[in-house]
Amino acid sequence: MSTVPGQIRLDNAFGFIDSTLESDQIFHPLLVSNQGTNTMLKSIRDELRRSKRFVFSVAFVTPSAIAMLKQALLEFAGEGTIITSTYLGFNSPAAFRELLNLPGVKAHIHRAPKGGFHAKGYLFDQEESLTAIIGSSNLTDTALLTNHEWNLRFSALPGGDIVEQLRQAVGVQLEESTPLTSAWVDRYEATYVPPPRHTPMTPDADDDPILPGTVVPNAMQSEALVEIQQLRDAGERRAVVISATGTGKTILSALDVRAANPDRMLFVVHREQILDRAIDEFQRVLDAPASDFGKLVGTRRELDRRYVFATIQSLSRPENLQLVAPDAFDYVLIDEVHRAGARSYQRLIDYLRPDFLLGITATPERTDDFNVFEMFDFNVPYEIRLQKALEEDMLAPFHYYGVTDFETKEGEVIDDAAQLGQLVAPERADHLVRAITTYGHAGVPVRGLLFCSRKDEASELARLLNEREVHGKRLRTRVLTGDDTIAAREAAVDQLERGELDYIVTVDVFNEGIDIPTVNQVVMLRQTQSSIVFTQQLGRGLRKAAGKEHLIVIDFIGNYTNNYLIPIALFGDSSLNKDSIRKKIIDAQEAGAISGLSSVNFDKIARERIFDSLAKTSLDGMQNLKRTFVELENRLGHAPRLMDFARFEAADPTVVAAKRGNYWNLLSALKRADDSPSRAEEAVLTFLSAELLNGKRPHELLLIRSLLDRGVALMEADYVALLKKNECKSDAATVRSVRRILSLEFFTEAERRKYGDAPIVSLVDGVFRLRPEVSDLLAASDTFAAHVNDVIETGLYLARHRHRWTGTLEVGRRYSRKDACRLLNWDSNEQSTIYGYKVDYRSNTCPIFITYHKDDDVSASTRYEDEFINESALTWYTRSRRTLQSKEVKAIVENRMPLYLFAKKDDAEGTDFYYLGQARSTDARQQQMPGDNGTRLDVVTMKLGMQSPIESSLYEYLVTRSGSSVPMG
Repeated sequence: MSTVPGQIRLDNAFGFIDSTLESDQIFHPLLVSNQGTNTMLKSIRDELRRSKRFVFSVAFVTPSAIAMLKQALLEFAGEGTIITSTYLGFNSPAAFRELLNLPGVKAHIHRAPKGGFHAKGYLFDQEESLTAIIGSSNLTDTALLTNHEWNLRFSALPGGDIVEQLRQAVGVQLEESTPLTSAWVDRYEATYVPPPRHTPMTPDADDDPILPGTVVPNAMQSEALVEIQQLRDAGERRAVVISATGTGKTILSALDVRAANPDRMLFVVHREQILDRAIDEFQRVLDAPASDFGKLVGTRRELDRRYVFATIQSLSRPENLQLVAPDAFDYVLIDEVHRAGARSYQRLIDYLRPDFLLGITATPERTDDFNVFEMFDFNVPYEIRLQKALEEDMLAPFHYYGVTDFETKEGEVIDDAAQLGQLVAPERADHLVRAITTYGHAGVPVRGLLFCSRKDEASELARLLNEREVHGKRLRTRVLTGDDTIAAREAAVDQLERGELDYIVTVDVFNEGIDIPTVNQVVMLRQTQSSIVFTQQLGRGLRKAAGKEHLIVIDFIGNYTNNYLIPIALFGDSSLNKDSIRKKIIDAQEAGAISGLSSVNFDKIARERIFDSLAKTSLDGMQNLKRTFVELENRLGHAPRLMDFARFEAADPTVVAAKRGNYWNLLSALKRADDSPSRAEEAVLTFLSAELLNGKRPHELLLIRSLLDRGVALMEADYVALLKKNECKSDAATVRSVRRILSLEFFTEAERRKYGDAPIVSLVDGVFRLRPEVSDLLAASDTFAAHVNDVIETGLYLARHRHRWTGTLEVGRRYSRKDACRLLNWDSNEQSTIYGYKVDYRSNTCPIFITYHKDDDVSASTRYEDEFINESALTWYTRSRRTLQSKEVKAIVENRMPLYLFAKKDDAEGTDFYYLGQARSTDARQQQMPGDNGTRLDVVTMKLGMQSPIESSLYEYLVTRSGSSVPMG
């Protein structure tokens, strides 16, 4: 087993001299370029995990970059030093205050006695080595994630000359630097002049001139305007636009009014305080005189204006509605149109006869029976959800911190049944203050919303917070609940925007309809009951505003059963697939960022609570499936197909089909089908849905589709040509595997009975044919044929968009033992006899399955202490009662065939394992392990080295035991 010095020598030889050498690739030289997941942010986080000291020497620092790294820095247990500068005035006082707020990190300001300071180096000390990342990246959010950068990561041993050179360079910089203190920042801020911003380029001479004051649509708005106009040109008179909160729905609608140029327009809102802001934005876009704009609200009846803005409460009153002719307005706009199921909206929409009706909303999904899409003839010309809007830089980036909620001295944590005394304990207020001090803004004034679960909790917490300080200043909070008047709400919002309040403490008052662009912090001190509400509350802080660099979100995570809703909301994942959601959490931890420049961070305990909640919930229950089905049905105007679930990224089609064996059965259960499949039809559909729909290999689907298209026959040679044309594996072993799958020879006796005990496709005399009974069923029933085609096309779609398509195993994806048997071209499904691993001599393959954390009731004779050495290797045990002379053990030890390594955290994850890649065995040793009743059993241990390291976040996920309370660094 190689030591760290040995690893570094091998990795450097691999990286600098000979890439064919075997090495762990833990310390190998790496060009970090911000391409894909190869980002500076990920590299820095990875190095922090394995280091005991660091030094960052960077000219420029931004608060957003510090926010991205904050959780990793908080968990870092060693010493940290950051050397930066005042070069070009780039670093703001806010950036320096954020540096001061990092516990355990010492910051220094380089005085740059000769010339400018332009260093960009990151040094990490490990126990026996030093790793450096040197290149072009400063400590800014774009340099860490999105800019095209070149940074070289390399590692060296303490005796290496480059280590001494780097240490001397750091020493010189520190001698020429001043320690960062609050007094220094105060002096800097007193004379600080921000550098001039880059001015936008003037348009080319051939472009239309941009007039002063003219609002120009951004790229997404331009696309939306084209799509809306195409609808109008096609004769459509209604449309609904779905646009995330903060993406400029009002500006977009005003731009469309400008494009349509109606004689008269009516804009309807649900709340009076929205009217004035909407009028201001329309005036800017339309560049029309104030006299063209009128209101219908309260006692104002300005119905004679060209552009009328009305509240639904005022306009829907019969005495007011009769003052308006049905055709008085040729363009009608309805804001927050998801509310249009109310009687007042229905009365208005039924009465008016505009040439065009446009609805705008961020959340068209409803919990009632109202169908927004049907009202607008299912016309959705433009849709941008939260994640896409963040990627397109339409919103302020956010940095989310999931932190552990208050725990009493007795070890009780806030949960679903928490009493008021726990929720408002002074100790909880102290815990809250510590968190907002640590994670919140240190360099700019806070404009915060704090969401509680109960009105009495909000009132008492506000009182307790007003007695406490953050960064040396007394907190100023005010409570708002649904009991407060509109005037009181508006006054509180004004106080917050003027900087007279730090937080408004509320209970769901600000879920929607209130626009406070300056909000830069959202604190969630309650369990998540709904992913929609979570997104609405998050959205309160996502509007861009002058001087606002990003939004901080601090979410206190207790022992809530609904914790699994948090990642569903953050990632916009409606798949109802636990594997998908779990992987998104792991990927977010790996990349350090999501959706552009935003990031999601959980402390270790909070992260495990999320995973535990996810493991315990049942996402694919009929209630969830029915809700997702109805939402998609409402959008389409008809019962969705499996392909619709895939295309609209709604529930995972494999989850939908699996609930009742096949989708036709589910439609029958939901009363959306006139009949059910016959036994023969059910057997075929259940086989296709259970075995092929997942798209993990497209080969069988391509064959069946070709047979359906051609009639009933296909030459084997033509099928091989088809596979080659589609860039799929086409070797004889794979074709044989496909034949055994479709003939059902691959499956167990019980599975064959379930699937009709007769082949779907047979190969006779070199010709593939559909079984005649299947052909007869297809010819006899259009419904059956439609369901078969739906499964095939959806499976091919998933193979193309979710999997590798070629039909080979993909590192990082999850597979069952049966999947491995199929994709490794085994003759039969031997999942029940693999027992952790199995050598298959016919296919010359050996999959190895590891459940890393064994259940407590596992017998001693099967409690194998498999253990990761690092991200590239693990110590592995064969089955007990095996020796170095056992046939299968010799085959593994001598690496006679590829070893395919799969792992899962524990049995709570279900039957699927993460594929970690191929491995090679070394250092095999004969040992003994405890057996039952105090016996000792022979066993062989060895090192399994992987072809390439697994992702560090997946590694951390696998090795951390569920429910473990890992202390913060």
